[in-house]
Order: sequence, then structure tokens, then C-alpha cells
Amino acid sequence: MSHLILSLSFTFIFLCSTLQGGGLKPTISERPFGKTPGGENVSLFTLSNSKGMKAEVTNYGGIVVSLIVPDKNNNFSDVVLGFNNLDGYTREEYINDCPYFGALIGRYANRIAYGTFKIGSEEYKVPINNTPGGIPCSLHGGIKGFDKVVWQADTSTEKGLPQLKLHYLSKDGEENYPGNLDVTVTYTLTENNELKIDYLAKTDKATPVNLTNHSYFNLKGEGSGDILGHELMINADRFTPVNKGLIPTGELKEVKDTPFDFTSAHKVGERINDKNEQLEYAKGYDLNWVLGTGSGELKMAATVYEPSTGRFLEVLTTQPGVQFYSGNFLNGKLTGKSGKPYERRNGMCLETQHFPDSPNHPEFPTTILEPGQEFHSTTVCRFSVK
Repeated sequence: MSHLILSLSFTFIFLCSTLQGGGLKPTISERPFGKTPGGENVSLFTLSNSKGMKAEVTNYGGIVVSLIVPDKNNNFSDVVLGFNNLDGYTREEYINDCPYFGALIGRYANRIAYGTFKIGSEEYKVPINNTPGGIPCSLHGGIKGFDKVVWQADTSTEKGLPQLKLHYLSKDGEENYPGNLDVTVTYTLTENNELKIDYLAKTDKATPVNLTNHSYFNLKGEGSGDILGHELMINADRFTPVNKGLIPTGELKEVKDTPFDFTSAHKVGERINDKNEQLEYAKGYDLNWVLGTGSGELKMAATVYEPSTGRFLEVLTTQPGVQFYSGNFLNGKLTGKSGKPYERRNGMCLETQHFPDSPNHPEFPTTILEPGQEFHSTTVCRFSVK
């Protein structure tokens, strides 16, 4: 009887440890996620670490579908917006609004004014799919960007860490961009509760490249209301002001004495309704901050703290900019994973990137990738509590 009691005790301890995120092994698994309207099979990959954190990523658009992280009481919740199946990302209502939940963005993240740029003496025209303020632009790669294609997927446990490697060849002329662009994006889940995203691209013809991930975070938990009480720090003393079409003017403006000064942490909602031309253009925050990175060194870009859960997010990047978007155009038409509609400002994005419209601003860090060169960048989203 004593042996039975001892055995049951060990079993109970093991189960409790497992439920609390202990005693787990890093793993990666795959399951069906649906079919595209064109009939392509799509998978969902679950990356898990020994702490209990999970990241779910689909090879349709490289979308981060969910991020399961603990709060200060070790309760686990999903902290990104999205849908439970592929249909959510391919149905007409989503495509029409196209908030780009969790997606890989390319070839060019953010905006290109009038869908036009030059490389040398040759002019290129890419599709117009956005007209804020009545000014047309190409947004996030055009009509069918990298967020709407099926990527080739390979899984591994590199150095014991679950890793998903996505590959896509964007052919010469796709969305009218020049060159065959060979892209590999690798998602790695670390034992420090970090989702690490590595981007690699090569081309056979000069072309603009700007790659990012467009996850919407809500550290209270997906479907838990707005993000106005989140405390945000952005490690930048300048930003790129825009015209009414949300296209940079070319100026690098100091954040000091403006609602865009997040050099110390402020609640997102603290100044979002201030009378300010830039806030009025975007109906809230939707600007690029100048990080002063881009040299290949991984540096802190931003932090976000949510007081009620204690969740703390650090975003590190090698990129020169970060676009902070406060979910101003979410409108309640889309219902998410928890069965609740996503209303205005129910999520916030921190898109590590090069600057918007850089091909038309030679004074900005260049986004033109030449044959023989490699584009490489890294972004890390590190979760903890305090």
C-alpha cells in the first residue's frame, strides 16, 4: 500500500508540475489548418518550450496565430489577435478590411507613395491598395503580398529549440516588383520565453525589400478589451512625420514635447486624443520611430507593460525603425478566437522595419537589395512578468 501511495504522490507531483509549465520538453508539432480558396493545404505549427509558452504559426502568410504566455500568477493566455482556422484569414470580410493579423509582410512593409519608385533611371509601378487621406499608395506588398501566399515549411529542434523555417520565392514581376527574391523566415522559440524571427533574402535584380511581422498584441489577453492602459516605452528620440496620406515628409522630427515621446513609459491612451495633426491623420498612433539601429546589432526597440496581468514584453531588433500602430481602424466587424469582436484599439502593433516609402527618400536608410547582397534582420519578442 505504501508503494502505491508513493507512486500516486509522484504522479500527482508530475501532473502539477506539467500543468504549471514545469517538466515539459521543447517540441514542435504540425496539424492541418485548412485549405486556401485555391485548394492548397495549409498547416498550423505549434512551438512549445519547457516553461509552457507556446507559439502557433501557419505557413499561410507566415501568420503568428497565437502566443500563449504566463501572467504574474502563472496563468497562461493568448496575447495576439487572430482566428481559430484558415477561413478567418481568407474570407471576404477579412480580405476587404485586411488588418494583417500576425502576418509576414513583404516585399515592402508599410507604404510606397503612389505605388511608384525608381531604381537608377528605371521607374516601377506597383499595385495601389490603400488611399488614406485621398492619397494613393501601395501598402504592405500590394494586392497579394507575402501575407497571402503559402510558404514552404521545414521544422527542426535547432540546439534543442523548436524552429520553423519558412521559404518563399517571389518571382520576378510579382506585384510588379523586379527580380526573383528568395526569402527565408525562421521562427525560433527560446527557453527565455522569446519568439525570435530571423529574416533572410537574396535577389538576382535590384529590388526594394522591407520585411516585418504584423502581430497585434493585447497583454491582457486576446478578446480582453482595449490596449489604452498598456504602458509603452519606445527607445527613440525621433520619428518620421507624415502627410495626410500617412507618407513620410522626409523630416526626422524630435519626439520631445510631443505626444510621440515614449522615451519613458506612458500609457497608450494617455495622449492619444491630444489635438495634434499627426494623431488626427491616423486617428491615433500609426507612425515610424527612428531607432538608430540597422547596423546588424540587436538592440532594444520598445517595451510594453500591462499592469493588471503583470505581463511585460520587450521587442529587440536589428532594424532602424519601428512602426507603432494602436489599432485605430479595427471596427468590430471581425470576430476573433475568443468569439468576441475586435473593436477599435483592441490590439497594438510594433512592426520592426525600415522606414515607410524609403525608395522615394534617398536620405533614409536604403531598402534596395542588390544581386550578390543578402538582406538579414532579426527581431525578438521577449515575454516576462513584473
